[in-house]
Amino acid sequence: PLFWLDINISKKSLTKIEYIVKAKSQFKNKSIANNVEFHLPVPADVDSPHFQTYIGTVKYYPDKDMLIWKVKQFQGQKEYIMNAQFGLPSVVSNENKDLYYKRPVNVKFEIPYFTVSGITVRYLKIIEKSGYQALPWVRYITQNGDYQVRIS
Repeated sequence: PLFWLDINISKKSLTKIEYIVKAKSQFKNKSIANNVEFHLPVPADVDSPHFQTYIGTVKYYPDKDMLIWKVKQFQGQKEYIMNAQFGLPSVVSNENKDLYYKRPVNVKFEIPYFTVSGITVRYLKIIEKSGYQALPWVRYITQNGDYQVRIS
């Protein structure tokens, strides 16, 4: 995978839950992924979010039961950490309590001038009958498709 995620979810007490998310890019260090987003599921009844990260921004979306960590530029062979703490209600119901563990983490990204397969175009010839001077140029870009990571 292009991004390796290590997600540690721990209940600090009956009323607190903490996420420690380590994200490591596994592509060449000369490449940079743009507009990286990690969509992490959280329990439906959390409140009072508190985030800490050294890169990017983190926002909680209560309507989606999700927190989204956005990183504008993520360099290759780098590792970044994000901490999130939430409050839990003092009254706990057993139904749906661990449902968020079953939901995957979605990752979105874009890596310009990079191909995962390593396939490159070695020769490109353009024949233009009207006399237009075309330049043979190929732009490589890797985008996420349906990229999901399971929480274990």
